[in-house]
Amino acid sequence: MTRREFLKLGALTAPTVLGIDARFVEPTALRVRHFKLNPTGNCRLVHFTDFHFKGNERYAAEVVDAINQVAPDFVCFTGDLVEKRRFAAPALAFIQRIKAPVYGCPGNHEYSSGVNFRDYEKAFGATGGAWLADRSLVLEEHDLEIVGMGIVGLNVVPPLPALRRLLLIHYPLVATHLDERTFDLILAGHSHGGQVRLPFWGAIILPRGVGPYDLGHYETAGGPLHVNPGIGTYRLPFRFNCRPEITVITL
Repeated sequence: MTRREFLKLGALTAPTVLGIDARFVEPTALRVRHFKLNPTGNCRLVHFTDFHFKGNERYAAEVVDAINQVAPDFVCFTGDLVEKRRFAAPALAFIQRIKAPVYGCPGNHEYSSGVNFRDYEKAFGATGGAWLADRSLVLEEHDLEIVGMGIVGLNVVPPLPALRRLLLIHYPLVATHLDERTFDLILAGHSHGGQVRLPFWGAIILPRGVGPYDLGHYETAGGPLHVNPGIGTYRLPFRFNCRPEITVITL
């Protein structure tokens, strides 16, 4: 085979290879990313989001095992556990297998799926954590207030006394509309990082409520914002240049 023939063959097969990767490899190629907001901090949490569980129990178990291996002080989840009610029970069972307190806030699919929030409260509470839909609590051992924002908003969540404040939201753009309330860290999801990201371009398409905050770390009016690309997919089961992720954050 000549060089020209080899290059021609590569050009013809590259789209197929990339398509196979985007459909069958990258959607479950879980990555653990470490981010130190405070390099000398002693509080370590895991952030994950947008599970969109549809029955892939093997992948769900891999996610849970990856979180447990990190052995965080606690875990934060920022919405969209499932899209359909019939998947809620097994998804919540996986949440209960996490060996650290899990604190979560609702995403848009928590409301549209019609799952009873009492089921979420029971499952998250079983981990030692809590389901925070428009409410907050203080982790005294970390002198940290965790605020979970739901559909109503922060106007119904009175501040509690703590040295540091952590906000869980689903829509990243909310970080710019907090009515002068500020936080030491804001965690969000919803964007999925776009799922398909082109080199030198970024996400091809993003849902509403993301704005310019599609992936990674940003400084906003409400405080430092970290947007996680999620661990599941929505509508199209593809990811390219945007692997699913759990983020280990040091405060």
